[in-house]
Amino acid sequence: MKADPSRSPSIVHAPTSATLVEFLVRPGQAVRAGQPLVVLEAMKMQHEICAPADAVVQEWLAAVGELVAEGTALLRLGPPQVAPQAEARLSPAPPPAQGPRTDLQALRERLALTEDAARPEAVARRHAQGLRTARENIADLCDPGSFIEYGALAIAAQSRRRSLDDLQRHTPADGIVTGIGSVNSAWFGEEASRCVVMAYDATVLAGTQGARNHQKTDRLLGVAIEQRLPVVLFAEGGGGRPGDTDWPVVAGLHLPTFASHARLSGQVPVVGIAAGRCFAGNAALLGCCDVIIATRSSNIGMGGPAMIEGGGLGVYRPEEIGPSEVQARNGVIDVLVDDEAAAVRAARHYLSFFQGRVSEWDWADPQALREAVPENRARAYDVRTVMRGVADAGSLLELREGFGRSVLTALARIEGRPVGLLASNPAHLGGAIDADAADKAARFVQLCDVHGLPIVSLIDTPGFLVGPQAEAQAQVRHVSRLFLAAARKRVPWLAVVLRKAYGLGAMALAGGSLHVPMVTAAWPTGEFGAMGLEGAVRLGYRKELEAQPEGPAREALFERLLAEQVARGAALHIAQTLEIDAVIDPADTRDWLARGLASSRVGEPGGRYVDAW
Repeated sequence: MKADPSRSPSIVHAPTSATLVEFLVRPGQAVRAGQPLVVLEAMKMQHEICAPADAVVQEWLAAVGELVAEGTALLRLGPPQVAPQAEARLSPAPPPAQGPRTDLQALRERLALTEDAARPEAVARRHAQGLRTARENIADLCDPGSFIEYGALAIAAQSRRRSLDDLQRHTPADGIVTGIGSVNSAWFGEEASRCVVMAYDATVLAGTQGARNHQKTDRLLGVAIEQRLPVVLFAEGGGGRPGDTDWPVVAGLHLPTFASHARLSGQVPVVGIAAGRCFAGNAALLGCCDVIIATRSSNIGMGGPAMIEGGGLGVYRPEEIGPSEVQARNGVIDVLVDDEAAAVRAARHYLSFFQGRVSEWDWADPQALREAVPENRARAYDVRTVMRGVADAGSLLELREGFGRSVLTALARIEGRPVGLLASNPAHLGGAIDADAADKAARFVQLCDVHGLPIVSLIDTPGFLVGPQAEAQAQVRHVSRLFLAAARKRVPWLAVVLRKAYGLGAMALAGGSLHVPMVTAAWPTGEFGAMGLEGAVRLGYRKELEAQPEGPAREALFERLLAEQVARGAALHIAQTLEIDAVIDPADTRDWLARGLASSRVGEPGGRYVDAW
């Protein structure tokens, strides 16, 4: 601090009561303005008193070690001309010492041990497996320079069995890199793009969950829920770590990590990424995520080889437990990709749907939709062609492609606005909704609803799958989930019937009724019925058909009656009875949906309910 300029300029006074520790200049010495003159100590803190102007020190007025009161004279200064010989000695303040300060150098050296470059052998082994490090994945996910790390200096809680140097060198960040970064800020701006990122480091103690590792996770989960930040979790790792010795607990079952992570559901988007092996506690966190993105080489399981063998359930190699082909087919994996680079791209794409609208988009030729559904009503087709036709070009992200394949679910954009697409898939089971498809669709409705994404349903279904085999799969409970999820929705729902809309299955895909959507339209190929039209004829006209001899006469009667049912259930006729709102040219579908979305709003949450399954 500078001397008080309100006092005599020739005397330097103590600005507060303190102990005089040291004079930094001697009588006769020339000093520059701002140059430290004396050091005082008060409340255990040392303060430098500086020259108010260029001057020459004339004499000390107090003694080192003396307790001085506020205002005590410390030394006398004179003008430079008082001692002309001192003028020549006036020189610029000495340059700062070369190199960083000691404390900064210590910080840099410590932080260097947390970087991949400090462990070249571990990184080389990782790369040899065709995998990336945790820090490489974070650098790829986050916008350049946006990531701020939490808890980088943590080490494993194992000081009773390992040296500090060993722990600092071999357990950096205690096996999980955590922080906050930006994703897609070029599209949505800095504020909307911030998200929490947590990446287990498989090169550190196999990515296991240790004491400080859990503390770091808990810290970031708290930040995420308080600040309403999305979360991206790179979940690879082996679960709980039994080797931590500096933790005064036995089982650790009181940890809040899993409950805290689960509480994020429905509050913020939560993305899980799995590459390599993801077992036990790591898999539990992964399973609580809204969406799971996994590489083809991944293995995901609630127990790894050691846990399985310890439970007396056999001896297995890690590769045999929860391989990606199994987990994609059973619905655990939402997005299956080739490698971690593709997983990061998928994560960025997924997050974008919850970050806002985009102002620029492109689209496919809408005329192609006129040929998407064959004129032959019994001919299958690829409904993904329709999905790509109504969505902005390149925006489609399909979820759980390998599971519940008679209903497709995808996130997309229509004129820049994020939406959820539900689509019947006539290429599988003719579009009939089985238990898996119902579960898939119901969960997708929940996902869209909690995050405020409107739902667009493209319907071509003969209804719910029926029969003894279907009922053995608890079909009654599973398909009812769709009605329950839709009954509590708060987001707009728009429905387009592409071809078949039969029975309860069609009603479920329309949110419970054809009048539940904000608007329900059909293509000219649309046909409606309380059940499959062929079955309706055989059931409703059984007597008439049995009255005809088996053969051409009975078959001719059946075809005539079926044609009548098809005509009665045709979209143009149904629109006349106001069971639907409109029949539209397929080429107008995208514009029609865009206008409907522009007229819609997201309502208040629909409240809680008891799930059917």
